[in-house]
This record gives sequence, structure tokens and C-alpha cells, in this order.
Amino acid sequence: MNNRLKSIITVTVFAVFLLSVSVLCLAMPDTTHSDSERRELAQFPKVTTEKLVSGEFSKEFESYTTDQFPFRDAFRSIKTVLAHKVLGKLDNNGLFTADGHISKLDVAINEPMMDHAAERFNYIYNTYLTGSNVYFSIVPDKNYVLAEPNGFPAMDYESFINKMVQKVPNMKYIDICDLLSATDYYYTDTHWRQENITDIASRLAHHMGVKLTHDYTENTLDVPFYGVYAGQYAGGVVPDTIKYLTNDTINNAKVSAYNDKGMLVESTIYNMEKAQGKDPYEMFLSGTMAVVTIENPDAAQERELVLFRDSYGASIAPLFLSGYSKITVVDTRYIQSEYLKAFVDFEGADVLFLYSTSLLNNSLAIR
Repeated sequence: MNNRLKSIITVTVFAVFLLSVSVLCLAMPDTTHSDSERRELAQFPKVTTEKLVSGEFSKEFESYTTDQFPFRDAFRSIKTVLAHKVLGKLDNNGLFTADGHISKLDVAINEPMMDHAAERFNYIYNTYLTGSNVYFSIVPDKNYVLAEPNGFPAMDYESFINKMVQKVPNMKYIDICDLLSATDYYYTDTHWRQENITDIASRLAHHMGVKLTHDYTENTLDVPFYGVYAGQYAGGVVPDTIKYLTNDTINNAKVSAYNDKGMLVESTIYNMEKAQGKDPYEMFLSGTMAVVTIENPDAAQERELVLFRDSYGASIAPLFLSGYSKITVVDTRYIQSEYLKAFVDFEGADVLFLYSTSLLNNSLAIR
């Protein structure tokens, strides 16, 4: 076969491939959401003269074609295999694997974001909590125990925590970092495992003058858990298993929550409908709830806790129940700080701010 014929065949095959892809792009309906990546996908951009002149249309169209490419997930998986097996890259789109975990490279300390979080926390303290027993603790993301031991760059967590503690001077800091290891986190997700953090709950409670019991039954969710990193990594991953703890106190608790209309409704500590959904971790306190109240009718004493938290706090909150008659769990990503007095009674309560480095380092969601 001469070179000219080879060139014709190559060009023809490539042209057929491009034509096939173009036809598929036109024939297949656009997808609005990626379940594997847990994000909204780019849609066809609006055409305006301003966008065409500025070049914004071209950028948006590029994002659209990338997100809506036919068989996108399959090509993403192939790319991951090539990156690791052929090119020898240590990370894939900012994700790396170590000790069976998938994690995200995140080394930069974003102090303006820390300042925003501190400003919100200090506002809450000055408005509602002067004279109260207020505590603060930081949950490092799993790079704290994974990155440097496996040769990957990591954030300076000591500096981050010291800076953040100094920004909220009226709160008593409780250090939990030394209690954490890689086994305390899910392999494919950012969050910690409830069954492995009873010691952390005990330390936090001890510093607040409360003793907890540890008489739990460990239950296993009967669905596989593919965490947030599983879809982003786009490689073959082994799913996690979610376990959750119960006892008579947890089973007998009365739970209520404010819905998105500000109405108080009955709720549960473990939402089994959410457990069967796209993100089973949302089974803990039903996921994105602004204010959840947990009452313990069997409490030995009348003592209350207000827990300000992000998603990490959802799974640890039930573990405080043996020491309190009432726990109010507040997520200020979903309720403005100015409205808290209408929904939360701070009188005489212990108050704990428990937040992850991930949220504190990107805190715009805190309202």
C-alpha cells in the first residue's frame, strides 16, 4: 500500500469519525446533570452580539461541547487509564490515589475565605452567644493523613488551624487532629466514617464537661456507596460501605427539622430514603437541612447543645445524644445568621462550632 493510499484511508477514517460524532451530538439530547460527577453540566450558550465580540460565547461553547460529548463517561475512564498506566501520571485532574483512597490535591490556604468564615462566626457569637460556653473544633480533610506520607504536596494544616483559631478568639479550641487516621475516612469520599469517630465525639464532649456512653449497635447499609471522588476520578473504583450506629437513646429520639418553607416537620436521625438515593451519606440527618432538633426523652439531666456544622457534623451529631437532653444542629449554609434567633434557643446551652478545613478554606456558602 503506497503512502498516498494510506493518507487517503487515514483522512477518510478521521472524517467518518468526526461526522459520526457530529451526528451523535445533534441526535442525542443534552444532559443536564452528571450523576457520577455530582454536578450540573454546561448547556448550549445563549448567542448574543456581546458574547460573540468578547469571546465569551466561544468559551461557553467549548465547555458545552466538552460536557455534552457522546459517551463522555467512557472516554473519561479511558483517559484515566492512559494517564496512570501509560503516561505514569500520579494524579488525574487533580485527584490522586493513596492507601486505597481517592483524594484531591489541595495545598493553597485561602485566607480571605477563612476571614469570611471567621466574620460570620464572630457575628453569631457577638449577637447571640456572649456569656455562653462556646467551643470550636476543626476537622482536617483526609489529605492531612494521606498526602505527605505518600509523596504528595499538602496544605500546611498546622498553620491553617493556628490562623483560624486566632480569628475566633472568644471560642475555646478543641484539637482532634491527633485522633484521625486514614481509616477514619471513606475511600471514595471526603467524609469521615461514623463508626470510627466515637473517640472524637468523646473528646469534644469531655472538653464541654459531658460524658458519653459507647453502647452502640453497628449497622451496615445494604447499598454500595460511591463517594464524590468516585465519579470525578472516572476510573474503576471499589465502592465504600456505609455503617451507622444505633442504640436505645438514638432509636427513641424525637427529631424535627425546618424545611425549605420554614415549616417545622418531623424528621429522623437516619433517613433511609436518602440512603437509597444518589448520595447515601445524606442519610445522616437528611443531608442539607438548615436546623434540626434532636430530643432525648431518656436523658439523665436537662442539658442542651447547639452544634454549628457542615456536612461532617451530620454523622457525629447523634453520638452526642447520650450526654444531652436536646441537640440543635445548625447549618448556616442554608439559613442566614441574622435569622437564627427565630429558630434556635441559645439560653444555657453549650455551643460547638465544628467545621472542616474544606469548607473553611472555601467558605462563601456560609451565610
